[in-house]
Amino acid sequence: MGSRLLNIQRRAAEHGRLRTGYTQGNRPVKSATWVVTSHSEEHVRKAAELWGGTPETWKPLNSTTAQWRVITQAPSIEALITPGDPLNQYNELWSAGGCQRRCDGETELLSRQPCICLARFGEDWHQQKKGVVCSATSRFNVMLPDLSGMGMWRAETHSFYAAAEWGGMVDMVLAGTDGKGFVPVTLRIEPRQVVREGKTKKFPVVVVELRGVTPRQALAGPMPTAMALDPSGVRAVAAIEAPRPDYLALAEGALTVDDVQDVYRDAHAAGHLNDELVAALKLRAEKLKNPAPEPGPDEDGAYPAEVVDEQDTEQAGTWPAVAQAGQGARA
Repeated sequence: MGSRLLNIQRRAAEHGRLRTGYTQGNRPVKSATWVVTSHSEEHVRKAAELWGGTPETWKPLNSTTAQWRVITQAPSIEALITPGDPLNQYNELWSAGGCQRRCDGETELLSRQPCICLARFGEDWHQQKKGVVCSATSRFNVMLPDLSGMGMWRAETHSFYAAAEWGGMVDMVLAGTDGKGFVPVTLRIEPRQVVREGKTKKFPVVVVELRGVTPRQALAGPMPTAMALDPSGVRAVAAIEAPRPDYLALAEGALTVDDVQDVYRDAHAAGHLNDELVAALKLRAEKLKNPAPEPGPDEDGAYPAEVVDEQDTEQAGTWPAVAQAGQGARA
């Protein structure tokens, strides 16, 4: 591998943004589906193919540079958490002149003062009107594996509720992977509502969920890249390669009807039941319910002889001993 500049932080290029709203003229509109924006027409057209919608040119507010966007029909999209820490969170206050405050919840970093919103409005400062206090701003960088390019896409939310959930989710994943490897996730826009002072407020919240893997797999350390890219395919291959239990042999070895029922439950849970297996299990259960009577003596008082394979008895070490005992008795 080649060398790298040690005094520069390496990062992938940003291809565009994942938004939960758009503008109509100067009026902001909340969206129940994802809005994909980018300077690249190719990326936006591909997003429209995947998730619906019509690509169009647009200009962000207070910007003279045209971009591309598509208001998709998808409330959820597949993404990858990439190596490193993909989440940045600050309480921010913006104006036409740029960022006026950037706070980590305790210290306002631009002025180095204690949190201004907390000092003025207390613990419920986030319930004040937008523009009066900072917005809980979360920026989450992900990769969209089905779009072209190896760059990042930034999902951004100003939701106070999403800030806590994103931080908790990402921190749990990082605790398991140590920031190494990819993790498949779904970004889903979920409608929610709260009631304050008798008034109902509805708003969208972006939920980050594991996709195609269990918490055990996500927290067990960095997962293989192939699994992160196609978790459903990896599971399917594993299921095909997994050996199928010999349910008939297990049933024949059962000593009670309950044992046969356990075999039935296991086959049902694995999706291996069929008519032939069900019939065989029922027959085995009936035999255990109604065992064949033990053979009795004949009219001379003799019991039927049990035929024993000589090879088996020699391997078991019993036949030679029986033979020697018989020879001694005849002598």
